[in-house]
Amino acid sequence: MTIPLSSCPPLRRLVATLPLCLLVAAAGCRRFAFPDVPAGYREFAYVSNGASNTVTVLDLVYLRQDRTLRVGNNPSGMDVNQTKQEVYVTNAQSGSVSIIDTAKNQVAATIPVGRLPYSLSVEPSGLRAFVANSGSNSVSVIDLNQRRVVQVAGTGEQPGVARVAPDARTLVVSNRGSGSVSIFNVAPDVGPGSGAPLSLRATFGGCPGATDVAILPDSSKAFVACSGGHQVMAVGLAVLPGSWAARHDTSLLADHFLTFLDVGKTPVHLAMKPDGGEIFVSNYASDSISEVSTSTNEVGGTYVIGNKPVHGIVSADNGTLWVSNFGADSVGIYSIDDGKLEGSVHTGSAPDVMAFSADEHLLLVADAHSGDVSVIRTQDKQGPALFTILPAGGSPNDIVVKAMQGKQ
Repeated sequence: MTIPLSSCPPLRRLVATLPLCLLVAAAGCRRFAFPDVPAGYREFAYVSNGASNTVTVLDLVYLRQDRTLRVGNNPSGMDVNQTKQEVYVTNAQSGSVSIIDTAKNQVAATIPVGRLPYSLSVEPSGLRAFVANSGSNSVSVIDLNQRRVVQVAGTGEQPGVARVAPDARTLVVSNRGSGSVSIFNVAPDVGPGSGAPLSLRATFGGCPGATDVAILPDSSKAFVACSGGHQVMAVGLAVLPGSWAARHDTSLLADHFLTFLDVGKTPVHLAMKPDGGEIFVSNYASDSISEVSTSTNEVGGTYVIGNKPVHGIVSADNGTLWVSNFGADSVGIYSIDDGKLEGSVHTGSAPDVMAFSADEHLLLVADAHSGDVSVIRTQDKQGPALFTILPAGGSPNDIVVKAMQGKQ
């Protein structure tokens, strides 16, 4: 008996693939232990395709390509607004940011910023975004309600990553060209006419090729990958005046350099445990990861993981690290509790950035050379496995996920 596609439950199925429903016919079209979702639930992945000047929208409920959106030239970094139904993408060659309305999955606006914007970070309130303009040596502050730039602040040379702290008081910018880190105070948004949001607090040098930034959940420290060498910089961030820490140690009122941590060669990405207890460094030229204790600012060890690791992501339970091995066409699975590599999953060509689905049942891996997204089931009877590969565009640069509960 052939079951029509329309009779299959929508969650996590390849809608356009008839054999899938044939496989599940004997089981009454069950979903093979995929978790249920409520009626009206929608979830999408957004993939910036640098060589195609597009963003691919993937439907994660039906596991299919939803549509392709035309944006600016060479779209690169992306971020999600947690309070609005919007996703943002920097268009490096166009010097702009595209706003994607995730309720309609269409481009709602395009905002000019500086030259060569490669990344952006949305503050927790969802009111402002901070854009690192690599070609202008600056950060643009976007008011997301007014959809316009309200300030441009100078940085070091070739800023690559701008990361706002969880407490929204601090912006940390890595300057690849000058091998430095710029730290800004972020003023509260109290409406129009409230003054410049950013003011420079401190600058720290000696970090060649400064690239990725990780900030602890309590906003007390920042870690920066020095990709031009073999170290990670640790910086203590200024505490709030009047806080318990400030009353006991007034020196903590200022940002302060802590230490350089020796890791592997060419550290390019920092993956932090959700609890902030450890950071895992992807060492591209050493085929390894380094485990950093954020409480003691020490490297616990460096371990072989795979050929050219470029990106890591840690599960919500703090137990598993997934690492994309750019040179091995695979994702390594590292048990944090056991301290060992448990296995790997094959992907498309040159896996790079990754993102979990909202329930973490799926791991999405953007494959830079094959122009697609590998969909890995993180929970399977035989362990994690590649479930399918979905089309994207040329040279995918970033991937983010947005889940929404719509009307029935």
